[in-house]
Amino acid sequence: MPFVNIKKQYFVIGMLFFVVLFLFNSRPAFQCQFTPEIIPYIPTIYGITPTYARLAQKADLTRLSQTLMLVKNFHWIVIEDSSTKTKLVENLLKESMLKYTHLNVKTHKLKHSTASGVEQRNVALNWLREHLMKIHDTKGVVYFMDDDNTYSLKVFDEMRKIKKVGVWPVGIVGGMRVEMPLVTDGKVSGFNAVWKPFRPFPIDMAGFAINATLFIDHPEAKFSRKVQSGYQESEILKYVVTKEELEPLAENCTKVYVWHTRTQTPSILNPKKLKHPPLPDGHIEV
Repeated sequence: MPFVNIKKQYFVIGMLFFVVLFLFNSRPAFQCQFTPEIIPYIPTIYGITPTYARLAQKADLTRLSQTLMLVKNFHWIVIEDSSTKTKLVENLLKESMLKYTHLNVKTHKLKHSTASGVEQRNVALNWLREHLMKIHDTKGVVYFMDDDNTYSLKVFDEMRKIKKVGVWPVGIVGGMRVEMPLVTDGKVSGFNAVWKPFRPFPIDMAGFAINATLFIDHPEAKFSRKVQSGYQESEILKYVVTKEELEPLAENCTKVYVWHTRTQTPSILNPKKLKHPPLPDGHIEV
C-alpha cells in the first residue's frame, strides 16, 4: 500500500508539472498596455497642437504622441488645417490611447499674413472655454505645441508649478543656440533674443504656458490673423500677463527642456522619371 501511495503522489506531482508547463507556454506574450494615468490633484495639461497634411506628418505626430504617453493628466487637442478630419490623424489619435480632442478648421490666409496655426489655435481655445465651463475641476495649464518640436518630460513637470504664466528657455530657435528670459532676483528682467528683440514678448511659442482659467477670465484672448509671424506669442500673452508677472521656471531659466526642432522636408524621387520605377505604394499609409 505505501508503494501505491508513493506512485499516486508522483502521478499528482507530474500532472501539476504538466499543467503549469502548459499554462506558461500558452500564455500570450507580454504586451505593454498603456492607460493614461489620471491623478486628481495634479493640474491637467492641455496641449494644443495644430497640424497639416504632409509626408512627414504621421512620423512627427507619432514621435510626439509617444512622448505625451509618459505625461500624467495630459489632454491633447489636435487641430487639423483641413476642411474635414482625416483618417490618418483620426486613427493615430485612437491608437495613441491618449485623452484627446480632435478638431479641424481650414486656414484662410490673407495676402499680408505669414502666421500659421492662427485659426487652429483659436478653435482650440473656443473648445477649451466650453469644456472648462462644463467641468467642476478647472485646474489646468495650456501649452501651445508644434507637432515637430522636441520636448523633455521635465518641461511638463515645470509647468504644473504655474500660478499665472510660466516661462523657460527654448533651444535652437531664433538663430540662437538658446532663446531665453533673463532673470534677476527671481523675476524676469528681459529676454535674450536676437530675432526682432523689440517684440513685446520676444519668446517662442514653446517657451511659455498659461493657467487655463485665464482663458475663462479673458474670453477675448485669442490669436490674430492681422499679426505677423513671430508676434503671435505677444498677441496672446498681452491679454493675460505683464512682463513683471511672468514666472521663471526651469531653474530660473537656466535649463533647456524644449527644442524648436523642424523635420526636414523629405526628398522623394518621381517614379515616372526613373528608368526602373519601383512598385506602386500609394495604398500604404506613411
